[in-house]
Amino acid sequence: MAEGESVTEHERILQEIESTDTACVGPTLRSVYDDQPNAHQRFMEKLDTRIRNHDREIEKMCNFHHQGFVDAINELLKVRADAEKLKVQVTDTNRGFQEAGKEVIAKTEDIIRCRIQQRNIATVVDRLQLCLPALEMYSKLKEQMSGKRYYSALKTMNQLEHVYLPKVSQYRFCQIMAENLPKLREEIKDISMSGLKDFLESIRKHSDKIGETAMKQAQQQKTFHAALHRQTNVSYRKPMYIINGHGSEDENELKSKSPMLEDEETEEEVLSVQDLVDFTPVYRCLHIYSVLGDKEVFENYYRKQRKKQARLVLQPQANMHETVEGYRRYFSQIVGFFVVEDHILHVTQGLVTGTYTTELWTMAQSKIIAALRTHSSYCTDPDLVLELKNLIVVFADTLQGYGFPVNRLFDLLYEVRDKYNETLLKKWAGVFRDIFEADNYSPIPVANEEEYRAVVSKFPFQDPEGDKLSFPKKLPMSQSVPQIYMQVKEFIYASLKFSESLHRSSTEIDDMLRKSTNLLLTRTLNSGLQNLIKKPHIGLTELVQIIINTTHLEQACKYLEDFITNITNISPETVHTTRLYGLSTFKDARHAAEEEIYTKLNQKIDEFIQLADYDWTMAEPDGRASGYLMDLINFLRSTFQVFTNLPSNNNDHGAMSGKVAQTACMSACKHLSTSLTQMLLDSELKQISMGAVQQFNLDVIQCELFASSDPVPGFQEDTLQLAFLDLRQLLDLFMIWDWSTYLADYGQPNSKYLRVNPSTALILLEKMKDVNKKNNIFAQFKKNDRDRQKLIDTVVKQLRSLVNGMSQHS
Repeated sequence: MAEGESVTEHERILQEIESTDTACVGPTLRSVYDDQPNAHQRFMEKLDTRIRNHDREIEKMCNFHHQGFVDAINELLKVRADAEKLKVQVTDTNRGFQEAGKEVIAKTEDIIRCRIQQRNIATVVDRLQLCLPALEMYSKLKEQMSGKRYYSALKTMNQLEHVYLPKVSQYRFCQIMAENLPKLREEIKDISMSGLKDFLESIRKHSDKIGETAMKQAQQQKTFHAALHRQTNVSYRKPMYIINGHGSEDENELKSKSPMLEDEETEEEVLSVQDLVDFTPVYRCLHIYSVLGDKEVFENYYRKQRKKQARLVLQPQANMHETVEGYRRYFSQIVGFFVVEDHILHVTQGLVTGTYTTELWTMAQSKIIAALRTHSSYCTDPDLVLELKNLIVVFADTLQGYGFPVNRLFDLLYEVRDKYNETLLKKWAGVFRDIFEADNYSPIPVANEEEYRAVVSKFPFQDPEGDKLSFPKKLPMSQSVPQIYMQVKEFIYASLKFSESLHRSSTEIDDMLRKSTNLLLTRTLNSGLQNLIKKPHIGLTELVQIIINTTHLEQACKYLEDFITNITNISPETVHTTRLYGLSTFKDARHAAEEEIYTKLNQKIDEFIQLADYDWTMAEPDGRASGYLMDLINFLRSTFQVFTNLPSNNNDHGAMSGKVAQTACMSACKHLSTSLTQMLLDSELKQISMGAVQQFNLDVIQCELFASSDPVPGFQEDTLQLAFLDLRQLLDLFMIWDWSTYLADYGQPNSKYLRVNPSTALILLEKMKDVNKKNNIFAQFKKNDRDRQKLIDTVVKQLRSLVNGMSQHS
């Protein structure tokens, strides 16, 4: 049973060996050795048996096919001869083909070479066609650079860099071109920046011309609208300027309706800012830097440079205030600067902004105002200040037309107006001074009606009583009165000039005129009158005439009120209307003149008193008054006679001159009395004799006679004599030697010597006591003299007692 299984296994292994690839027979053979003992021998036996079987099968098959093989060999032998022939023929044919193919091969090689060359040429053409646009663009770039078309050159460079060169970047020449492009860009930036610098320098030099043209056109436009307004009675709210070469349809329509105005306006060609300035460098530089991505750098540089130029433009010349041309050039430069900036603002995108120009104008406006304040303070000519005002108005109107706020400039005009008024006041101070110096201070003589009308046409003089008198006659005021009145009106006209073109209401103009006129009256004219009154060469007659003149000027103030009202159409009764202060001005001047009359009279009296030459120790009087005193009285009589003879056609004038004469006369008498009393009581006068007192009494009697002679009409009886009453009682006391009465009645209201002060009597008595002692030294002692001396001593003691009692009581 076991052997049977072994045989079967060997059969299987043999089948696997026969059917399996020899490379994989290893595992099969290994199973032979892994089997039972002696399996290998049995397998070998089985294998030999199988080999013998296969040999018998092969032999059978060979025997079966042997005859066919023999037949085939025989047939092959028969074909052998034909094959030899065929081989010779093929060899011959091949040799012929080889000989014929040599020429074909040569031609073929030529064709191959041509095809390679053709292919290379096509490749080169393709490459050249690929490079040619880049070369053409580079050539175009060079042409644009040489033609200074830099913006186009930058576009070409951009195309080269991003479109053409990347396609041929492998070539060396393209690399060289690519390396040159940044250099060309820098060159373009430098060239454009150089052009910008030249532009900035050019507009700095020509800004005054630009501004002058803009201001001229603004002024012409304003004049045009003003004339048109007068013709059509149409008010335009906002002036329109044509500095940029454009006008509105309404304006053109109005011009067509007013051919005369159009002819006047078009006589000169209207220039725009582009006509005066070539802005190409700015546009070019802006575009170039924008393309290069450096627009912000360019904007910062441009603004920085323009700010520097603004500071230079805003810095006025040191002598700008000397001439109107200095101011005009200053304003023209500033206007030119901002006209250019306004143009740049509107034609470029973002190079300058509204905020930037506003900040720049705000800074500029502050500097302009500061400069004008400083330089206008040096101006002393009102005409120059008026020209400055006109320039400021045109300057402000011009810039306002470009949208710049100018309210602060119009506010500055208030300060300039004050300066203008100051210069006017100084000018009119000189005018008034010349009038005062040229006046003869005598009434104006008029020989006929024509001369009278000439005076009345200049000054509102009204005198119904005087009109009844026949010619020739004299008007009470002097020649300076109508001249001053006319000059005040001229001053009002001059003040009014400043209000032109200021867009102020009639109320404001009225208020301004009245305030400036008040300053003229209260400060300038009043100061001139006060100085005139104090001048040494002005005598009493001139002072009286000045008083009369101020009265007439005071009365004329209401006509000045009417004059201003007619100009402004503002009624004086309006609540806020300022009144003229001429009344107080002329009253103050009149009072000063009156005081000066009194002062000069007293000074003249003092001059005469200084001529007194008394012999204070004389024994007997001369029997007649002193010469100096008679001269003084004669002087007073003639002076007051002049006062009395002053023209008094007008009752007010007569009353006024009479009042001044009365006050002057009373003042003179009081001053004379006081001066004579002080002469007696002078501390340097040590001794006075009774003879000297008697002589002094003669002089006082003359003074009393003068007072009682009514030197000036209008005094009540004995009123002037009261001025000498103190001196009279003192002299009577010593002349009568009535000490007992004086001492007994002292302090009584009805005392005979009520006005004699004990201290005054004591001083005079001691001086008489000293002279008596001196005389008694060399004289023989007499009983009467001794008694008199004792009386004097007794009276002196009593007077001292009274004086001491008064001092203790006080």
